[in-house]
Amino acid sequence: MSEQRAALIEQTISTAEEAERARNLERIWAEPKGFIGWFKAVHHTTIGKRYMVTAFAFFLAGGLLAGAMRLQLAFPESHLMSPDLYNQIFTMHGSIMMFLFAVPMMFEALAVYFVPLMVGTRNIAFPRLNAFSYYLFLFGGLMLFAFFFVNSGPDRGWFAYVPLSGPDYGAGKRADIWAQLITFTEVSALAVAVEVIVTVFKLRAPGMSLNRIPIFVWGQVVVAFMVIFAMPGVVVSSTMLLLDRTASTQFFNPAVGGDVLLFQHLFWWFGHPEVYIIFLPGTAIVSTIVATFSRRHVFGYMALVLSLIATGFVAFGLWVHHMFATGIPQMSEAFFTAASMMIAIPAGAQIFCWLATIVTGKPVLKTPMWWVLGFFFVFIIGGMTGIFVASVPVDLQVHDTYFVVAHFHYVLIGGAVFPLFGAFAYWFPKITGRMLSERIGMWSFWLFTIGFNITFFPMHILGLRGMPRRVYTYPADAGWTVLNQIQSCGYLLLFAGVSLFLWNVWTSLRRGEAAPPNPWQAGGLEWATDSPPRAYNFLNLPTVNGSEALWDALPDQPVISGLHEDVREIVTTRIHDAEPDGRDELPEPSIWPFIAAVVTTALFIGSIFRPIAVSIGAIPLAIALIGWFWPTREESERRRRRDIWQKS
Repeated sequence: MSEQRAALIEQTISTAEEAERARNLERIWAEPKGFIGWFKAVHHTTIGKRYMVTAFAFFLAGGLLAGAMRLQLAFPESHLMSPDLYNQIFTMHGSIMMFLFAVPMMFEALAVYFVPLMVGTRNIAFPRLNAFSYYLFLFGGLMLFAFFFVNSGPDRGWFAYVPLSGPDYGAGKRADIWAQLITFTEVSALAVAVEVIVTVFKLRAPGMSLNRIPIFVWGQVVVAFMVIFAMPGVVVSSTMLLLDRTASTQFFNPAVGGDVLLFQHLFWWFGHPEVYIIFLPGTAIVSTIVATFSRRHVFGYMALVLSLIATGFVAFGLWVHHMFATGIPQMSEAFFTAASMMIAIPAGAQIFCWLATIVTGKPVLKTPMWWVLGFFFVFIIGGMTGIFVASVPVDLQVHDTYFVVAHFHYVLIGGAVFPLFGAFAYWFPKITGRMLSERIGMWSFWLFTIGFNITFFPMHILGLRGMPRRVYTYPADAGWTVLNQIQSCGYLLLFAGVSLFLWNVWTSLRRGEAAPPNPWQAGGLEWATDSPPRAYNFLNLPTVNGSEALWDALPDQPVISGLHEDVREIVTTRIHDAEPDGRDELPEPSIWPFIAAVVTTALFIGSIFRPIAVSIGAIPLAIALIGWFWPTREESERRRRRDIWQKS
């Protein structure tokens, strides 16, 4: 009896100590309160949610613009909108979906929110840079819409080919606005790429060696490296275009030695890897959901990781297949045809690993799994048509027709949006602490899937019948009317599916069922925390014993102790085996990243009208950066006490 009483007293003391630690950590890691505090926030869950909400809002705006195009094309010789407005709308639609939704949502939002949780740390590396990247993304999108509403939206397509977007043919500031949108979004993505790489390779939980990193995290690491190598190409090309238009340079003027194809090479050096920057997080989501709902470790972990890496490498050898109609040498055509077909190999390997996981497991069909099954169906169709357009003779026939539009949407919506909605259903309990309705979720899935196929599959036939893309109307005797009307009806089903999803989110947030700690019985480390996570993520920083941390945990799995809990301190680990390597202190919330983003925005927008704005804007930007990095008195004293500045 005395032993039981002693054990009870010991447990009570331990619980009280943990409660005190939790209160202390909550105070240290909590985000600032109030209106000004909103602009100071730097925690990865806060910034990640902002990325998600903002990117999804842009997705809805881009979808409404797509509906306007469908309405215009539902009838031949329609005069619902002028050619100029239609050009702005389809350019806005493409630019929003590619630069303001797909990459920010699939990479930045999901990586910022989930990677630190999945690797077992309390925040992302460089949290102030993380906040800066979000504000830059937000301001770039707001700039695009502000100019669109004053009839100055970009109107040269989401790729802005020269010479049509050059100074001779692109009057006004529309192409300049597109060029600076690129700068906003790509600088934001590059910042997040650096954060993700450092977080994964230096802040992983002890024991999470390279062969134990979750597949989702591997996917985001590969994408981060792709962003670093690909996006400077489009930043350079858009900057050269802006300089041609505002500073009278001649980069793309063949009359004085420039080259219009240089723009295409630089753009598609980024443009085709971007398809995989969008697609690879989707495959990583699929691997995560398939393992959870098959109730087993994913089949072929190493094959899946190597497929992600191989896709990332090969993606940089495909860009010229967008340029088969430009008259490049036949040897180049042969090489890029082979590369375009070769990239199907790692994609096929992933599909077979997923199917093997499902077949050898005990699959449970919940809403996230249904979205994965929809992904299989839609993406395989997109991949097969991709093999077609990789062939030079076929590509020359269907180039710039609706066949390419169909292929593009089957790949990107199938490879990204279907997994994304699966991810929303899967991680909604983690983010909000509430469960989505299964019944409404299933209705949303089927309406979206049927509507998608009705909308985009007929485009294959339209393309083979010769309907060119980017036309605002067509003659009544062209034979395209019925298929266009079918597509417009399909859009209504798509719209209904997304609307039901939004209704599901709204009602679940207000009165949804409270989510248990791990509603899917998943193995990922993100489910070891509260839902939604506390400000400090983990009360006790974890250690890891396998690729599915919860499934592989030992009965007495150790945790990390000894960190200072009066500051934002984290553990750093070694790159290969994640052995403890030291400790580091993350910076506190600050308003300086927001101020730096405002100044940078003014600099970018000013450069559209006067190049000297770059020089003038550099002065306040330098002041903002000094404020950003200048330590507070408390930080300086703390560093002195801990001998951080002491000479060895």
